[in-house]
Amino acid sequence: MGVDVVRASARAGRVVLWEESPRDGAQAKTLMTPDFRVRLARAQGGIFGGDGPRHVVFAAGFPAVCPQEFEAVRRVAVEAEGTVSVSAVCRGTAPDVRQALASVRGTANARIMVVVPASEAMAGVMTHGTAEQALAGGAALVAQALDVDDTVAVDVCLADASRADHGLTGEHAARLTEAGAGVVVLADTVGDQLPEDAAAMFTAVRRGAGADVVLASHLHNDLGLALANTLQALRAGIRVHSSSWLGIAERSGMVATEQLLFLLAYRPDRTRALLGDDRDAWWTAPDLTSLPGIARMVAAETGAPLGVTTPIVGDGVGTISTGTPFVHPRLFEPYDPRELLGIEPRVVLTHLASARVIRAVAERLGHHLDPDRTRTAATWVKSRAYDRGHAVVDDDEFADYLSTLAVPPARSTR
Repeated sequence: MGVDVVRASARAGRVVLWEESPRDGAQAKTLMTPDFRVRLARAQGGIFGGDGPRHVVFAAGFPAVCPQEFEAVRRVAVEAEGTVSVSAVCRGTAPDVRQALASVRGTANARIMVVVPASEAMAGVMTHGTAEQALAGGAALVAQALDVDDTVAVDVCLADASRADHGLTGEHAARLTEAGAGVVVLADTVGDQLPEDAAAMFTAVRRGAGADVVLASHLHNDLGLALANTLQALRAGIRVHSSSWLGIAERSGMVATEQLLFLLAYRPDRTRALLGDDRDAWWTAPDLTSLPGIARMVAAETGAPLGVTTPIVGDGVGTISTGTPFVHPRLFEPYDPRELLGIEPRVVLTHLASARVIRAVAERLGHHLDPDRTRTAATWVKSRAYDRGHAVVDDDEFADYLSTLAVPPARSTR
C-alpha cells in the first residue's frame, strides 16, 4: 500500500482527530443521514485545508449494521475522498472485516478499524475466550485483511483497554503493528478512568509496545473526565485522539471534537508545552472559525442541544449581560471569541443589566436614553424578568417597551 498518512502524521508529532460522531454517536441514539455524513466529513476536513486526510480520520459508520449503513459508509468513502481519511468500523470476525473493506475499497486514504477485546471481562463476552486469544486473533485478522486488500489501512481498537493488563496490551500492540496494523486504539470503554489512570495506561502501553507502534486514545465521558484524560494521553506522547462533535457517543458521550481541537490550537505556546516538544501540532493550522457553524450543523441533524454552558460553541460564548464585563470584556474571557471563532460579542438584556448595558441595548434598537429614562427602563427590565421568572428580556419585547416611553424634548440648536 502507499503511505499511511495517519501513521506518518502521528510519527511526525502531528495531532490527528478520529471523528466518531457518525459511528459512536449512533449509540447516543442519533442517526446521521448519508448526505449529512458526507457534508460533515467535507466540512471537518476543510478545517485543515488540503491536509484534511492527514489530520482527520472520519469513522463513517459500521457497515455490518444493515445494507443502508453499508451504503452510507460507501457514500462517505467515495464522496468525501480527499477531504478526510475515511474509516469503516467492524467487529473482529472475517466476514465483518471483508464487508468493511468492501465499503471503502478503491478510495484514497481508506481505512478500517477492527474492534478487539483487550480485558479478560470483555474477551469473555465478545469472543468467549481469553484476552490473550482475542488479541492473537486480532493480529491474524489484520494480516488477513491486508491479504485481501493491501491498499486499505487496517487499525485495531482494543476495547476495555483501561481494565486490561497493560503489559499484555503493550506486547500485543507491538504484534498487531508487526502484522501490519496502522494505529492501535486504547479505549476506556466504560469511561471509568481518572486522569492518573489514563496517564499510567498510555505510558505503560507505549513503553511496552515500542517506538514503531502508533497508539490512539478513545475515552468515554461517564465521569466527565474524557477531556482531562485525553490531555494525559497527549502528555504521554499519544498523537491520535478519538472525539465526537458535541461529545455525542454512547451513554454520557466522549471528548467533544470542538473542545479538543480548540484547546490544541488557540494558544500554540500552550500546545507546545502540552506536547512536550517544539514541533508544530499541525501540517496546516486549523480554521477555528469553522467550529461554531459545524457544531450548529451537528446539533440540527442530531437534536443534541447547544446550551448556554456548552464550551467553545454554546449560546453563552461572547455574551455580556452585566456592567463590568461590558466595560472590560477581556478581563472575563480566556480568549477573544471574535478573533478566534468569528463569534460577534452580544449584549444580552437580563435582570442583572447595569445602566451602561441598558443604554447599549437601547442604542442597538435605535433609541437614545437620557439618565432618567435609563433608570426607568432599568426598573422595567428587572421587574419584567422577575415577574416572569426568566432572566432574559428579548430585543423585540424591549423595543416595544421603549416605544412607549415619553420622548424627551428636542434639544435646542440655538
